[in-house]
Amino acid sequence: MKYINAAEILPKQLLKELQTYVDGSVLYVPKVSTKKAWGTKSGARIFYQERNREIQKRFKEGYSIDALAEQYGLAYSTIKKIIYG
Repeated sequence: MKYINAAEILPKQLLKELQTYVDGSVLYVPKVSTKKAWGTKSGARIFYQERNREIQKRFKEGYSIDALAEQYGLAYSTIKKIIYG
């Protein structure tokens, strides 16, 4: 990370205001980013949403939680969270 002297880039009035809060300290200013939500780039989010809808549908059709856990390779408690959550 490269440090930049604030006096070189900020207007004097803004610099004075910042100095009242962080006089002489190092201040991190985060990027303005358009960070994507988890799984949107890889498609994982859609995959798991569809899988969970399918599990809920099958449960409503009469499949047991044990059968769904075995079929999808998930823990009993995970299937319960998907169905009731």
